[in-house]
Amino acid sequence: MQDRGWSWLDQYKGEHFKGEWPTIPEMFKLSHFRFPEKICFTAFSPIEIHYTYDDASKIIRNTAAYLMQKGIKKGDRVALTGKNSPNWAMAYLAVVELGAVIVPLDYQMETETITRILNFVEASVLFVDKERFDELGGSGSPVQTKISLSPHCDNYILDLPLSDIELPSGPLEEDMAAILFTSGTTGNEKGVMLSHKNLSSDAFQANKPFLEVLPEDILYALLPLHHSYCMTAVFLESLAIGCELVFAGGLSVTQMMNDLKKGGITVIMGIPLLYNKILKGMMKQVRSKGLVTHILVGFLMRVSGLVKHIFDINIGKKIFGNLLLKKANLYTIKYMICGGGPLAPETFQRYQELGLDFVQGYGMTETSPISTLNPAHAFKLKSVGKVFPLVDMKILNPDSDGIGEIILKGPICCLGYYKNEEATKELFTEDGYLKTGDLGYLDRENYLYLTGRAKSLIVTEGGKNVFPEEIEDHFQLYQQIEQILIIGYVANQETHGEGIEALIYPSKDHYSSLSINNTDIIKEDIVDVVKEINRELLPYKRISRVRILDEPMEMTTTKKIKRPKVIESLKEIEDTGFLI
Repeated sequence: MQDRGWSWLDQYKGEHFKGEWPTIPEMFKLSHFRFPEKICFTAFSPIEIHYTYDDASKIIRNTAAYLMQKGIKKGDRVALTGKNSPNWAMAYLAVVELGAVIVPLDYQMETETITRILNFVEASVLFVDKERFDELGGSGSPVQTKISLSPHCDNYILDLPLSDIELPSGPLEEDMAAILFTSGTTGNEKGVMLSHKNLSSDAFQANKPFLEVLPEDILYALLPLHHSYCMTAVFLESLAIGCELVFAGGLSVTQMMNDLKKGGITVIMGIPLLYNKILKGMMKQVRSKGLVTHILVGFLMRVSGLVKHIFDINIGKKIFGNLLLKKANLYTIKYMICGGGPLAPETFQRYQELGLDFVQGYGMTETSPISTLNPAHAFKLKSVGKVFPLVDMKILNPDSDGIGEIILKGPICCLGYYKNEEATKELFTEDGYLKTGDLGYLDRENYLYLTGRAKSLIVTEGGKNVFPEEIEDHFQLYQQIEQILIIGYVANQETHGEGIEALIYPSKDHYSSLSINNTDIIKEDIVDVVKEINRELLPYKRISRVRILDEPMEMTTTKKIKRPKVIESLKEIEDTGFLI
C-alpha cells in the first residue's frame, strides 16, 4: 500500500484487520476500539436519539446473532429497505458482520420491483420500516423472516432476543459485501457486486489528500443510504474515520436546516439540486436587502474568491458569517461535497466565494462509487476532480480534443453484475479496464473533465458532437426552471442531422411567488431564459426547440431525471414543441 493519507492504518494492521484493507466489520470495530464512548449515530426525528460506538456494537452483535440463528451464513443475501436511520445502519453492519451480502433497496421502489429483486437475489431475510412491513416480503417472495426497523411493529430490531452466541470470524476483504441496484431498475435487473475491498479502499482514499475529515467531524446522511454515493461517502466514511453520523429527518430543506442547527454538522454531502436551492435562497435574501447590498455582496464574493484561490486564505466565512452563513445554518460546515450529477461551475464558484470549501467528485455505482475528487486546497472550477491515488484512469480512443470514453482500473472497481456474465463481460475492456460510458478528458495533472454520456450524445446537422449535460448545467441557477432535459430531435429528415430541444418544467413556486399563473406569460419568460443561455453558447450548441411540460419529469431518489424513461414516454404524448 502506498504511503498516502491512510498510512495511519499501518499501526493497526495484523491485530485489528487481516488484509490490505479493513473489511467493513473491521472498519467499524477499529473505530469502536479507538472511540468506544464517542457518539456514533444520531437522529433528531421522529425522536432525538444517540448511540455511542459501544452502544451500536452491542446491537450489531445481537442482531447478527439473531440472523445466524435464522440460518444466515457467509455469502447469503439479506435485503434492507427503509428511511435513513441508526437502525438502518446497524442492520447493514449486522449483515456484513456474518460475511453475508447486504442488498440495500430503494424505499420508493414499487412493490412488484422489490419482490422481483428479492427473488433474484434469493433473500430469505428482509429488514424494513413499519410503513411497508406488511406490504413487502410476503407471498411470492423468498423472504422467511422480516425484521422491523421501526418500533411498535413485530420483530423490531431493538427488541430481538438477547444472545451471547459466538459469531464466525467474518468476511475477507475480497469477499462480496453488497449488491446495489441502481434507481429505476425495471425488468432486466443489473445488480452491481461490490467487495469489502472495493468499498473500504474507496472510503479511505476519499479523505486525504483531498480532504481532512477528522474523528471530531460530524457527517450528515441526507441522501438515501441505499444509493452508493451516500452509502460510501457518508455512512462508511464516518466509520472509517471514527466520526459521528447524523441521520436526516427527511429530504426537505426545512428539515435539513433544523438538523444542521441541532447537530453542529461539519461535513454535508448532497446533490446539485439541493445545493442550487440553498444558494438561490441565500441570494434571494441578499436581493431583498436592496440594490446597494446586492452589488456590495457580489463585489465582496469576487474578492473572497480571488483571495482563496490565489493565497489559499479563507476570508469568506469572516465576511459572510453573520450576514448569510449563520442564518442558513451553514457556519459550522467544513466541507460541502457534491456528487450524483454534474454541478454548474458557477454554483461551485459561489460557494467557494462565500467561504465554504465546496468539493465536487465523480463516480458511478460500479466504482464504489467515487473515483475523483476536487482537492479542497487545489480545486479546479470546471473539473470534477483529481483521480484517486490508486486508480489508473485513461481516455479510450480520444478525439482531436482529447475527449473519449473514461475507463479505469483499481481496487474500487466492482466484481461485476450479479448473475449476469454477459453484462459483466461488456463492462470491462479486454485488458481489464472498467468502461464508464461517460465521455471526458484528463489534463496534465490528472484532473478529470466531463463532457457527457456516450449514450446521450447529440450529432448536429453540421456533424458537431453536443453533450446535453453541458447545456443543462447553464440553467442550474435560474429560479424560473424546476427541471430541464436537453435532447436531440431530427431536424433534417434527409441527413438525419439533429437539432437541440429543451424539455422544461417551470418552477410553480417561483411563478406563484410572483402571482403569475398565465401560461402565455410563463412561456414567454421561459423562452427569454433560453435565448439568454443561447447567447452564452457556441452556435452549434444553441437550443432551437422548446417544449414546456405540464407535469414534472420522473426522477430517481437522488433527484436525477430518468433520461431514457422520459425520452421513451415522450413518444406516447402529443408533441407540443415549438421552434424559437
